[in-house]
Amino acid sequence: VQLQASGGGLVQPGGSLRLSCAASGRTFSRYVMGWFRQAPGKEREFVGAIYWRGGNTAYADSVKGRFSISRDNAKNTVYLQMNSLKVEDTAVYYCAAADGTSDWPSPSTYDYWGQGTLVTVSS
Repeated sequence: VQLQASGGGLVQPGGSLRLSCAASGRTFSRYVMGWFRQAPGKEREFVGAIYWRGGNTAYADSVKGRFSISRDNAKNTVYLQMNSLKVEDTAVYYCAAADGTSDWPSPSTYDYWGQGTLVTVSS
């Protein structure tokens, strides 16, 4: 299984960015695809997740209303659309996959991880 995250970069506060996570190696229809982030000196934290089959989503309170997750079945890709970005959103963002977990926010329940992509929000 491979997860390839991309789309990070430098953006000004209030701007937008879309991250992609291309998945390969198996059928992900029953998987939960999560996005996490880790800022320097901080623990990895849950951003949001999507259940691939049903499209159900969940978000951390810190990003609710600003971030959204979607998936493209044909491309086997999950997206994290980030709007109204804040300086505190600066972090390395990771995508991860879990086989049927119910504990979406917990990093330990995810089986596979991408390499991370850096998002810097700065003026």
